[in-house]
Amino acid sequence: MRMFSIVLVAALPALASPAYAANSSEPVYPVRPIRMLVPFAPGGATDIIARVLEPSLSRRVGQQIVIDNRSGAAGNIAVELVAQSQPDGYTLLVGNISTNSINPILFHDRMKVDALKDLAPITKLVAIPNFILGTPKLPAHTLKEALAYAKQRPGQLNYQAPLGSYSHLDMLALTAAAGVNMVHLPSKGAGETLPAMLRGDIHITEANVASNVGSVKAGQIRAYAVTAERRLPDFSDVPTMAEAGFPGIGSLNWNGLFAPARTPKAIVAKLHADAIVTMKELDSDGALAKRQLPISLSDSPAEFTAFVHAEARRWAKIIKDNGVKID
Repeated sequence: MRMFSIVLVAALPALASPAYAANSSEPVYPVRPIRMLVPFAPGGATDIIARVLEPSLSRRVGQQIVIDNRSGAAGNIAVELVAQSQPDGYTLLVGNISTNSINPILFHDRMKVDALKDLAPITKLVAIPNFILGTPKLPAHTLKEALAYAKQRPGQLNYQAPLGSYSHLDMLALTAAAGVNMVHLPSKGAGETLPAMLRGDIHITEANVASNVGSVKAGQIRAYAVTAERRLPDFSDVPTMAEAGFPGIGSLNWNGLFAPARTPKAIVAKLHADAIVTMKELDSDGALAKRQLPISLSDSPAEFTAFVHAEARRWAKIIKDNGVKID
């Protein structure tokens, strides 16, 4: 009986603390819910990605992932919150092309953190193509026709985009290439642009495909071109930017997963592996592609880190060349 008692007592710690590894005093990550911040309001592309990812990733990691929308300051509020959080894997960010490659350049002197140094890239998730959209009230059915119409009316037509966003910078590049003088009207987000385009108050904009499928298919707005390398199956009549005469102009709205810098490499590696498997399962039957959310995954956190830094260098040149500043 005494031997049995000793064995039973020795086993109790393992039974009482299943969160600890057999040969380590460190808990097996994760042991509690994970907060995943989205730097924009519900309904946008980044929020859609987070909500598509959350249920499956929660099941895979074995803990609830709680989505926390922290919009404001062009996404910088959420970036700062995550960068200043404990680097323990329990606070993550679903960032994108603007929050993690443009804003670190554009808002460098205003931010409390440097997203390029204070966040640990985990993996890219998707790369969403964008439409160049036009109001039906514009007497033009192609991008060249729209720009020619604008060229004949310098300063009379406008485009709308959040100040300093990728859509703003892409439109600067497009109007410069076309030799067109159009007025930039800053917006707070996509929610106010569609009604303005329907009224004819806004003439042209760039916006992601995923959020505008219904409006384009319903004929409410015109899609002049798409920034993807190839035409989209659901929009085979919409030419690529290259086909429309403007190769090399236009971006893909990539979204990715980030953690605070100094998060243990083992946790970053686990999150990378779990996110990759989850995204592949979600798209196993092309479900995400059908929603215009084509997956684009990183082979490793190091590869994603190199990509984010390369993107920042690209945007830094565009920002400098166009003299874009945030007042």
